[in-house]
Amino acid sequence: MQIFVVNCGSSSIKYRLLSMPEATLVCSGLVERIGLEGTILIHKVYKGEEEIVIKKETGDKNHAEALASVVSVMMDKESGVISSPDEIALVGHRVLHGGDVFTKTIIVDEAVKAQIKKLFPLGPLHLPANLTGIEVSEKLFVKAKQIAVFDTAFHQTLPDYAYRYAISPEYYKNYGVRVYGFHGTSHKYVSEKAAAYLGNSNAKIITIHLGNGCSMDAVNGGRCVDTSMGLGPLSGLIMGTRCGDIDPSVVFHLIEQTGLTAVQIQDILNKKSGMLGLCGNSDMRDIKAAIKNGDEASTLAYKMYAYRIKKYVGSYLAVLNGADAIVFTGGIGENDGAIRQLCMEGLEYAGISYSEEATKKSEDGIKEYQTAQSKVKILVVPTNEELEIAHQCHELAISG
Repeated sequence: MQIFVVNCGSSSIKYRLLSMPEATLVCSGLVERIGLEGTILIHKVYKGEEEIVIKKETGDKNHAEALASVVSVMMDKESGVISSPDEIALVGHRVLHGGDVFTKTIIVDEAVKAQIKKLFPLGPLHLPANLTGIEVSEKLFVKAKQIAVFDTAFHQTLPDYAYRYAISPEYYKNYGVRVYGFHGTSHKYVSEKAAAYLGNSNAKIITIHLGNGCSMDAVNGGRCVDTSMGLGPLSGLIMGTRCGDIDPSVVFHLIEQTGLTAVQIQDILNKKSGMLGLCGNSDMRDIKAAIKNGDEASTLAYKMYAYRIKKYVGSYLAVLNGADAIVFTGGIGENDGAIRQLCMEGLEYAGISYSEEATKKSEDGIKEYQTAQSKVKILVVPTNEELEIAHQCHELAISG
């Protein structure tokens, strides 16, 4: 069964084609700068150990043209992987926000699309692009079932005392103001992989997803019981350009003192804060290079980044009454040992002791980084959100 996984952003499309249930990656790619000058398509085809890379400027003005370009390159005479769009059985769409309505993966129909549209206020930057991707795919892949996988669904198991805010219930009932959490597909994937690796389906696991966006989950027996992001993906950890947790009074203070509007402040906190706001760089590689050159702002930002993670680890140890494993994932979580070291320092009281050198490696890429004295496993589990989406789509399809 060929499953095409699509992740539509406001000006980009990420995609993968997988053959299921073997989970064989057939091709993958990215279209960037859709509707802007210099739109580029980067397409990769996998044939055994060989990787064929195709780069081309497409000039696509919208998502419809961009997806058409993707289908065209997938059907290329020399490097094509399909002869017709009809060969695609399922199209799995990553949808940012499901609100309280969507708690699991679902086949898309007109009612589902209408409900996603109603949720636009909860994800104004992402949901319109997600819906566009679905509508365009319906026209391109006529025989395929369109399936929506919601990034918030994994967090729908949070208890009410964890997802409610301490404001009048009317704001929850009338406007949906509550904790939803994000990166749910990643947290679900790595927590399940970790539990299987531990051989314990009831494991207590803290998952730490660190990329340009960052979030943490407390998972108890496969159920998420707390998460660091909230109504939107701004709260919690310090991120590449997002501030993470901040006193709401800061917003009111800045509006009063600077004359900036709420919309302008929102833009600052989402796009000009975090590591970028602290030291001028959002890429951790650039930040570490600056630290080597003695840049004090970068050094402080790096410490703040790790300190915030450590605070959440402590709170989730309390929520879970201990942990069997702490899992790092995402580009930074998987590759930055110094960050992992800083996050784990001073947690010996909880039986957590980190080793910079991997003490054990598994065949599927999982690595252990705890010392012999540590009572808690410290794991690096590579995330694969597209594979998780494909698995969920396949399970839904075969279950009828």
